[in-house]
Amino acid sequence: MSLTDSPPATDKRRKRAPRFVEIATRAGVSMATVNRVLNERGGVSPLLTERVIAAARELGVPRVLPTTHRGVTRLDVLLVKSPTPYFARLERAWQLHAQALSPGVVIHLLRVSEKEALRHLGARTQGHPRDGLVVALHDSEPIRAALRQEVARGVPVVTLMSGVRAVPGLRYAGIDNWQAGRTAGHVIGRTAQGPGTVLLLTNALSFRAHAERVGGCTEALLQRFPALRPTDPVSCEDDADRAQMALRQAVSQAARDGTRLAGLYSSGAGTAGIAAWLSRLPPEDRPVWVAHELSDEHRTHMAEGLLEMVIDQDPDGQVAVALQHLLHACGHVEAPASNAPNPFRLYCRENMAMQPYLP
Repeated sequence: MSLTDSPPATDKRRKRAPRFVEIATRAGVSMATVNRVLNERGGVSPLLTERVIAAARELGVPRVLPTTHRGVTRLDVLLVKSPTPYFARLERAWQLHAQALSPGVVIHLLRVSEKEALRHLGARTQGHPRDGLVVALHDSEPIRAALRQEVARGVPVVTLMSGVRAVPGLRYAGIDNWQAGRTAGHVIGRTAQGPGTVLLLTNALSFRAHAERVGGCTEALLQRFPALRPTDPVSCEDDADRAQMALRQAVSQAARDGTRLAGLYSSGAGTAGIAAWLSRLPPEDRPVWVAHELSDEHRTHMAEGLLEMVIDQDPDGQVAVALQHLLHACGHVEAPASNAPNPFRLYCRENMAMQPYLP
């Protein structure tokens, strides 16, 4: 319904909508200009268009106002190369959200190594500058330096899943990974039959997310469950064989120490190797296992009784928040995204969705 120059007469109790003359007076333009801008008829300069929309917003016009953004908005998304189910879900989420965007917003998604990421971050193709950037990359000094340059150029940057330190001005779209780790420590501590050790398996500590997860788990165990002793984190690079070898060594080391492996927290992937080894143990000898991300594989292991709980970070929700950050920064949406971390979800055998998660 278009805005008119007179208030509706059908409901006198309803608050009167601002009239064209009021908007025109505040913006310092004619009523004809207000009409052309708010009903998107064109023929008005960008400066006057912005003044009219600003005046309408200040007066509380009860309608979706036209956008002042013109041209194509180019958003680059750089995701570290990974074969894990999480990154498959993340890429799928970007594809689905991209389909819902207006034609004026274009997303370029690339799966990259760190070397390739640095090359893309440094590229400034003439005539096609990026208007926004999303990254899910390792937290290394070369990456930090490249992101500082992007921020200095005025490019809004969002880190996805894992934060990056020492780069002022970044936005973050992801869970509180320290809290997720503490949650894992709580579940293991409340469920495991102590005393014993707790094995901490991770992808790589160069991902800030994984460093925070194992740090949070260690903190919770040391503070609240002194009978359980967390190991130093073991980086397995999401490799199933390396994860299985680390698990076997932890079981053997615990036996040599006269104790047992009571808990296992895997902050990354490598699930196949872990499950293969745990399935060989009698149920009473299996450690309490907490992992990340709801996948078909993890559903199977929860149903088998191998896996106690999954902490899922909801990649679709992360993409939605990242997009809102960038679209607001680029003038496409009025409301900014919240700066609070995304909520994570907890799944166990009793509440997991049984249908396949991945399309």
